Amino acid sequence: MVEYEAVLSRPENLSAFGISVEDTRAVLDAFAAVAEPIQLRFLWRPQLIDPADEMVLETAINGRADRLVTFDLRHLKKAGEAFGVRAVTPPEAWKEVQTRHEKE
Repeated sequence: MVEYEAVLSRPENLSAFGISVEDTRAVLDAFAAVAEPIQLRFLWRPQLIDPADEMVLETAINGRADRLVTFDLRHLKKAGEAFGVRAVTPPEAWKEVQTRHEKE
């Protein structure tokens, strides 16, 4: 959560997304309220070039995620697919949410 807040609160990201720091915090607070903590039970390291990304992949795998939403497809896409986790960019994920919502 700390990393999400740090990245989303960068001036260039706030400008690109057209949101405020307060908007960012509100979204992250809502996310934290429904997020399920995941205990890492298996370590498959090393899978990725960037060691800092290993925890992200392990959390997705242990959390039985079907999507990993990231701008870092270069590092996470192939490794995620090996474990049945599809890596998508935030815009792709948002389009999936909108399409699903329109069908309902």
